[in-house]
Amino acid sequence: MLSRKNLSCVALLAFAPMLRAQTPPTAYTIIEGVNGENNGATTTIYRSGDKVLQEFNQPAQGGNPASRTLTLIDLAKHVNWSWDPAADPIACGAGTFSGDWGDPFGMMGELNDGIHKGELKPGGTQMLAGVSTTLYTGSTGGTPVKAWVDQKDGLAVKVVVGDGPQSMTMVDVRRVTFAAPPAAKFALPNSCAGAKAPPTAAETVAALTSDDAANWVANLGPSSKNSCTIVFRVVTAGSMAPIGRKYQVAIDPTYNIDSPPHYTFGVGDDGTSTFSGGGLHEVTNQVRNGMLRIENAPAVFGLSMNILTPGHGADSTFIYRHCFAPVTVLYDIVNDVNDPSKGETFLFAKSGRYATDPTR
Repeated sequence: MLSRKNLSCVALLAFAPMLRAQTPPTAYTIIEGVNGENNGATTTIYRSGDKVLQEFNQPAQGGNPASRTLTLIDLAKHVNWSWDPAADPIACGAGTFSGDWGDPFGMMGELNDGIHKGELKPGGTQMLAGVSTTLYTGSTGGTPVKAWVDQKDGLAVKVVVGDGPQSMTMVDVRRVTFAAPPAAKFALPNSCAGAKAPPTAAETVAALTSDDAANWVANLGPSSKNSCTIVFRVVTAGSMAPIGRKYQVAIDPTYNIDSPPHYTFGVGDDGTSTFSGGGLHEVTNQVRNGMLRIENAPAVFGLSMNILTPGHGADSTFIYRHCFAPVTVLYDIVNDVNDPSKGETFLFAKSGRYATDPTR
């Protein structure tokens, strides 16, 4: 079954191996109907190199006035700004992104796979949106598909999934122009100059570690298939120095991600915690020189770190095992050692100076 990925209601598809291999163009204007609906709503994508402007137009309907929204995207810096050009004054919202931004040539896999397998076969040519297209028909995953493809540029101009009343138009390109739009298209309104995007994930990691973000991996699944020993360290954000405060550590090597255990934490007057529930047990007495060594770490394990602070008890998380060497270092980076409520970040050192086994 075909799936649809989009940002600002864009879902265009491109093809590679069974069509002529090519590099997608980076200068164009593409207008399409939003989600294939016949309600007059359109999305226009203007692109010139690393600069993209998405324009969403919604006509008046059902008592709601017409609306127009613009989103400027900087592909090199992974930041975007959105605004309503009819607002007075104009206010911008700024953000960051990663992965799919709605590239009309970005979804190259699914239909191309069907063509490669022979599930979708060419069946003649037809002019659509001012370009000559080849019609591919067949089914993928048991779902009927019709796709009109611009062979020259590798763009799906129209894609219809399903038959009869249950069919859905996933892509409906209305017009295509392969030329760089005017530079003025990509200018922010003056009132948006002060809108600052939040830091990207890489910028956040770099600020926490004072290191190249490429050296670090977040605590996200899936776990490494290979096993390793994990050395756990608690450090201060920015300096990466040991926190210089007394803390407790508890682990649960039996943590089941499909059926998470319930933990209970007791809290003493000085912030000392007790740990119970699941397989969670305190291992503070195993900490040596500010480090806890977890031999043959499980693929997923529960972890609780508690900086002793009056009025503040322990909490917990679970860790996905990541192994980049026989001994891999996991850092708990604390934002404010005097105020644990300000949070912490768990990062694995993949490479660089912080990845060296500190017990040697």
